[in-house]
Amino acid sequence: MDGSTPAATIAGFDPAPHIAQMNDRGWTIIENFLDDARLEAFRAAIAPHLGGLRGRNPFEGRTTERVYTLVGRGRVFEDLSCDPRLMAVLSGFLKPNFLLSASHAIRILPGEAAQALHTDDSFYLVPRPRPPLGISVIGAIDAFTAENGGTVMIPGSHRWGANELAAVRERRMGGSSAETTPLEMPAGAIAVFPGTLVHGAGANRSNTARLAFTSQYCEPWLRTQENFYLAIPRERVRAMAPALQSLLGYSITPPFLGMVSASHPSKTLDEGWTPPITRTPGDED
Repeated sequence: MDGSTPAATIAGFDPAPHIAQMNDRGWTIIENFLDDARLEAFRAAIAPHLGGLRGRNPFEGRTTERVYTLVGRGRVFEDLSCDPRLMAVLSGFLKPNFLLSASHAIRILPGEAAQALHTDDSFYLVPRPRPPLGISVIGAIDAFTAENGGTVMIPGSHRWGANELAAVRERRMGGSSAETTPLEMPAGAIAVFPGTLVHGAGANRSNTARLAFTSQYCEPWLRTQENFYLAIPRERVRAMAPALQSLLGYSITPPFLGMVSASHPSKTLDEGWTPPITRTPGDED
């Protein structure tokens, strides 16, 4: 992943207007990111993982299903994580060799309360206002509406400083308000926004569940939310596209961030590779 995918190589897609919208109001929507066939493939692949899990706290959602490490659970999830159109947009904000930080499926069930408004890169303790250290993606597998738990956004909040962020927390950090704009988009669309944007899942006041996915990306010099090295077996990573391997951290950020004993981390995917530090005869516990 070199962070420099030229727009000319992506037939019919120009990332520039999307980058401009993200800089202006704080998010953009890419429609038809998943066509009907890929939507059906997504639903079929996620089905075995749904039906049993619930959020562990109000933020995750007591009546919300979450499936973590989505990228490691099927080819359709791999492909959407490194789609060239998305990579071109992300390259407008993040440095080359940026990383996939989190990959989840989220199914909000009827009756779920609104999620607390929040930002996605607040755990990186760098004072605001500042450029985003991460970029988030929310993908609609079911259409997002104001009634079924579609995400709400606060336009322009990606530029806020600490004082403005604290003020909105005091007024209302849970659910929609006059400040928020509901994110409404058809199935197959994705919303892309900086990690500094204030947003939150809306309440599901409908009688049907709302299925979505989220992928979050970060600068290559930051620690990721999910530890994909431990979560996804090397055998599975070995079969993935090189671009996705890079997103999972099998890459180098100059001059040498991410090395494995002075070697490129992709070498660990070679058949027969063993760690360079091994037990030698005579070693004792």
